[in-house]
Amino acid sequence: MSTHARELPVELKELLPPRLHARCANGRYARGTTLFETGRRPAFMFYVASGEVTLERHGIHGEPVVMQRCRRGFVGEASLHSSRYHCDARVVTDAEISRIPLRELGEALDADPSFAVRWIGMLNREVRRLRLQCERLSLNTVEARLIHLLDTEGSDGGYPVGAGLKSIAREIGVTHEALYRCVASLERRGIVNRIDGCLRRVVALPRVVARRT
Repeated sequence: MSTHARELPVELKELLPPRLHARCANGRYARGTTLFETGRRPAFMFYVASGEVTLERHGIHGEPVVMQRCRRGFVGEASLHSSRYHCDARVVTDAEISRIPLRELGEALDADPSFAVRWIGMLNREVRRLRLQCERLSLNTVEARLIHLLDTEGSDGGYPVGAGLKSIAREIGVTHEALYRCVASLERRGIVNRIDGCLRRVVALPRVVARRT
């Protein structure tokens, strides 16, 4: 990590009380950097301003399973009242990240009711995002999961693939071979394309309407 004096992201400045701003450290993190590891004692929370960070656990066969992908927002917020980290956080594309000390953050939440209300609002938005993730994983086909990802997590139907399709495959719970086949099929049918490192919807899929009996 290389630290520098870059200002906090606007949304982070608006969320945190002013006395916490000087306690945050901004830095550039290279791809492959580990922010924290399972079992380690939590010391910091991280805010991703650009780039990409994944939260991962290991599956029953040792394979990495992506629990969360973050391009802008917090990672490690669940560690605020935990004695250890419960997953690994890895930088998968070069990133601008702010590091917030947990002890000072907890003290500010206890002392500042208006900050606590803003924090609860942020957590509510995260719960909604996780519900979408659960909904996506309940879908039966690779195509349905991928289209759901583009529609709910993308911007105007587009989703950055800077970390590669393998990373997306882990996020939607499929093998990378199955995802490659799915993307190739969608491209042949003119439903998605890949331009400038982004997987983008071109046309909407026809909606399936249940037949009344």
